[in-house]
Amino acid sequence: MFSRRQALAAGLTDRVLRGPRCAPVAPGWYRYATTDLTPELAARSGLGWLGAEAGLSHTSNLAWRGLEMRAAVPVHLATRRRVDRAADGFVVHRFQGPLFLEEVRGLPVVGAARTFVDCGTLLSWRELVVVGDWMISTGLIARLDLLAFVHDVHFDGVQRARRAMEWVRDGSASPQESRVRLELVRAGLPEPELNALITDRHGGFLAYGDLVYRAERLVVEYDGWQHERDARQRQHDLRRREVLEGEGWRVIVVTAADLENPTMVVNRVVAALQRARFAPISTFQRR
Repeated sequence: MFSRRQALAAGLTDRVLRGPRCAPVAPGWYRYATTDLTPELAARSGLGWLGAEAGLSHTSNLAWRGLEMRAAVPVHLATRRRVDRAADGFVVHRFQGPLFLEEVRGLPVVGAARTFVDCGTLLSWRELVVVGDWMISTGLIARLDLLAFVHDVHFDGVQRARRAMEWVRDGSASPQESRVRLELVRAGLPEPELNALITDRHGGFLAYGDLVYRAERLVVEYDGWQHERDARQRQHDLRRREVLEGEGWRVIVVTAADLENPTMVVNRVVAALQRARFAPISTFQRR
């Protein structure tokens, strides 16, 4: 990646930059045609184009931090200055308020709390719940701080962000786990304990459960694709479940395929709670 100014200083000409050896990435920024256009290269080029006081924003910000919620293209950027031209592969957001810029892995990015609100213009409120859970679990921001920010600002997306915050919780270990919890709670089931310690009758350690209904001795767990492909992890999980079941716990395993039909997931959990004499099925009303 290099700028037009850098190219000219190195002896290249505009004719070379327009030729087959080079390819434009962002206005005034290029790559060699043999260089892959990676998300990082695109982000750096876009930020180089916009200059100081710009940052990665929205879902591009999330992806750079480690949570992919949308495709890598277009790259979302934010700035407070006016930009008079558009560029293929980029969406430039002009912010009126502060960007709360911080540096993450060498790139300027919009602050986590503002990004949560900004994503309310692109993501559903359900997806925002996943984002909020993830931000809190990774230590980007404390739940109470995010809650305060959402109720203090009036940026675009804030109404959806406020609705999502009603469902955001501490303790979720993964985005898919958040999705499972949200489906259960929206169906009217009680809030499960998140990543809770489970002990045997003598107080000895048994396991940590993803979503735990302690009174009913029920654990709901999300089994990610990596567990299906890692034989050692798979064996560990099977032995762990055998131990839990040997102590009288029931384990319900939810996969990515199961989440394509969340009603079936809810029904499985309701049936298990019924068997534990929790409550009649008629009491569970979707909210």
